[in-house]
Amino acid sequence: MALTLVIGNKNYSSWSLRPWLAMKMAGIDFGELRIPLDRPDTKASILRHSPTGRVPCLIDEGAAGRLVVWDSLAICEHVNEAHAGGRLWPGELTARARARSVAAEMHSGFAALRSHMSMDIRARKFERGAAAMAREDVAADITRIRALWFDALLQSSGPFLFGEFSIADAFYAPVAMRFVTYGVELAPVLAAYRDRVIALAPMQQWIADATAELEDLGEH
Repeated sequence: MALTLVIGNKNYSSWSLRPWLAMKMAGIDFGELRIPLDRPDTKASILRHSPTGRVPCLIDEGAAGRLVVWDSLAICEHVNEAHAGGRLWPGELTARARARSVAAEMHSGFAALRSHMSMDIRARKFERGAAAMAREDVAADITRIRALWFDALLQSSGPFLFGEFSIADAFYAPVAMRFVTYGVELAPVLAAYRDRVIALAPMQQWIADATAELEDLGEH
C-alpha cells in the first residue's frame, strides 16, 4: 500500500492543508507531491494525477489497484474509512453528525471570508483584515465561525471541537491561520482553541515548510 497526496503551495493552499493535517494527525504514512500553483504548467501538471486539474488529490495504490480520490472532504472520508479505522470522526452518533455538519459548512460556505481573507501563512495583513471585516458579508462569516467554534467547544469541553481531534478541526485549521494573518480578534476560549490547533506538531511542520517556500503569488 502506498499513498501519495498531491498538494499545492503550503503557504497558500488551504484545501491541501485539510487532508494533509487529518492524515498526519491519524498517523497515516504517505508521500506528498507538491505542485506550485499559478504557473503556466500548473493545471497540466495536476491533470497528470487528478481529473479536475485541482489540488488536493490522493493516489492510493493498494492491493485492488490504483485509486485516485479528489476533493478535500472526499479524501478525508476515504482515509478515515480505509486507513484510520474511523477515528477521524467522533465515535458517538450525534457528535459525529454534528462534526460532519460543521466540516461540510466549511467545505461549501464562507465564500466572503475565502475571497477577502485568502490563506497566506507567511504574511501579516492587519490593515487588509480590518478592511475586510468592515464588509457585512465577511463580518457575518466571522461571526458564524465564532459561534460555531464556541458551541462545539461548550458541548465537548474540548480540547478540540468535538473532544478529540477530528476532520472538523482539520477543516478549520486554515481559518485559524487566516485569523492570525488578518488579525481577527477572538474571545479567550476561541483564541485558546486557535492556538491549540496551530501548536499541533504537524501544523508547525506545515508552517515551517510554508515559510521556507520561495514562491510569492502576491495578492490572490
